[in-house]
Amino acid sequence: MSHERIGCSLADAAATPSYMKYLETASLSSPSLHVVYINTSLETKALAHEVVPTITCTSSNVVQTILQAFAQVPNLTVYYGPDSYMGANIAELFQQMTIMTDEEISDIHPHHNRASIRSLLPRLHYYQDGSCIVHHLFGHEVVQKINDMYCDAFLTAHFEVPGEMFSLAMEAKRRGMGVVGSTQNILDFIKQRVQEALDRNVNDHLQFVLGTESGMITSIVAAVQSMLRSIEQPSSPRPEIKVEIVFPVSSESVTRTSSNNNPSDPFKFAVVPAGVSSGEGCSIHGGCASCPYMKMNSLSALLRVCQWLPDDDHLLSAYEAGKFSSQTSSGKPIADVGCEPILHMRHFQAARELPEKLVHQILHARENGKAS
Repeated sequence: MSHERIGCSLADAAATPSYMKYLETASLSSPSLHVVYINTSLETKALAHEVVPTITCTSSNVVQTILQAFAQVPNLTVYYGPDSYMGANIAELFQQMTIMTDEEISDIHPHHNRASIRSLLPRLHYYQDGSCIVHHLFGHEVVQKINDMYCDAFLTAHFEVPGEMFSLAMEAKRRGMGVVGSTQNILDFIKQRVQEALDRNVNDHLQFVLGTESGMITSIVAAVQSMLRSIEQPSSPRPEIKVEIVFPVSSESVTRTSSNNNPSDPFKFAVVPAGVSSGEGCSIHGGCASCPYMKMNSLSALLRVCQWLPDDDHLLSAYEAGKFSSQTSSGKPIADVGCEPILHMRHFQAARELPEKLVHQILHARENGKAS
């Protein structure tokens, strides 16, 4: 709902000539697979898929997608994009896996071990010039402040955050004090640690540094408060459990609301800003809710649309959704070709393996001249 075009820094990065050149390089390797983040346009997916076989991914399934592809297609080369931070962090994660035991690696993916992980590292490539405009803000100054003030807290990091924040969480993960992964991975980790505190049935104070967008805070608050309130009231006094979510934003970026905590309730929940007041970090407002593109969706624009309803004068006809009419270089509809990488991902999510059609495209891309 905006007068202006609403974009996305990641989607824009994948629509550049440099990204197409990156894909052209990928097409010279055989067999090769392009793993593209879901936050890209349908046109990008279509054009990419005609250059090199493509499957989409999310932050929740990207690691399993890449590991399964390497396991399923011998001598495969994988090209990930467009998020440079996520690509670098996946490479770092795989590098860390080379020092795990075969049993630990098998827990992550049953068809891999240290030897297979070492062998795939030179065949994993990622685009070097694309980032989420919000996650880019987790910089050195924020990391330093977390090191100084929250060294004993649990650390979480999304795959999209810059390397320093990711490495910090990876180190915490090795000590059993952190998690790296998708937003669901982070939420599950926090819920597990809270449940462990409840099971111990003693006073406890848990701190979690949230290395991802601020939009997660709402779901975390809801989940944790639900867990705390579900405990039956025993006859004896309950232990005091306090949970703090430390999000690296400035104090002025936090909207103050009335507390939901009952003063007599020993279970407490707090969101604590920890970021710098200016410069680096999510220091203006924090999170996807303050992404400049997201903020272009305004209530005033929504109200204006509502005022046009029931649209007797056909003022909204220009905004009606329509099928892509453009075509790829081979003359195929963008909508048809662009949806195929998404369907490949959906098959993987259901079957936990690449679809036969995609494997065929990978193995025969060069002789066909394209992924068709």
